[in-house]
Amino acid sequence: MSQSQHFDSQYEELLPRPPAPSLGAAHGQSGRPPSVPAEARSGPVVAQDPRAATLILTVGLPGAGKTTRAKELAATLPALRLTPDHWMIPLFGDSLAGGKRFVLEGRLISVALQALRLGTSVVLDFGLWGRDERSALRWLAQSAGAGCQVVYLPVDRDVQLARVAHRQATAPHQTFPMSEAELDQWREKFQVPDAAELNGGAIPNPPTGWPGWQEWAVDHWPSCTDS
Repeated sequence: MSQSQHFDSQYEELLPRPPAPSLGAAHGQSGRPPSVPAEARSGPVVAQDPRAATLILTVGLPGAGKTTRAKELAATLPALRLTPDHWMIPLFGDSLAGGKRFVLEGRLISVALQALRLGTSVVLDFGLWGRDERSALRWLAQSAGAGCQVVYLPVDRDVQLARVAHRQATAPHQTFPMSEAELDQWREKFQVPDAAELNGGAIPNPPTGWPGWQEWAVDHWPSCTDS
């Protein structure tokens, strides 16, 4: 498949979908080793207005299986799935491209907020290593009148290394090179979601110096607007 064909197939996912039902059915299909309890991955589904859309945040390191899980959730709910690498690689041939990733993510978040307000659930397949990122998105979903669910996918180091190597060998056009040293550095930086996040608890205040999560989000994801 050519890069343009690959991009076109991902673009089709931007088409509106019907409003999403509750997440209960989707979480019954974990697709993960039984040794990892479901509650450790995503927490119980938070009760909400069944008519409201839901923003699902897939959280995990490279090789954790985020995109596979995001595809499952998007198909089951149904929901719009937004995966940055499926845009960055066809457009720029690189995952970061000199900071362009954060600009792109800002636009994808804007699309997600518009979809939520229209009653369409969204799976945001970003990785979201930082707690502040997740808190900002939980707040933005709430401001859009939607629910939010954090779906965490842990991965052991050896499994991660094997998956990354396999993906690079079999589908290099869908990924980018990642060294073992880089993966170890990223693992140290990753902030594992706590019980409050997984259970839909109270959203903490933004970091000191920021008046609100909206302002933090716009600074972190340039171009993150509702238009």
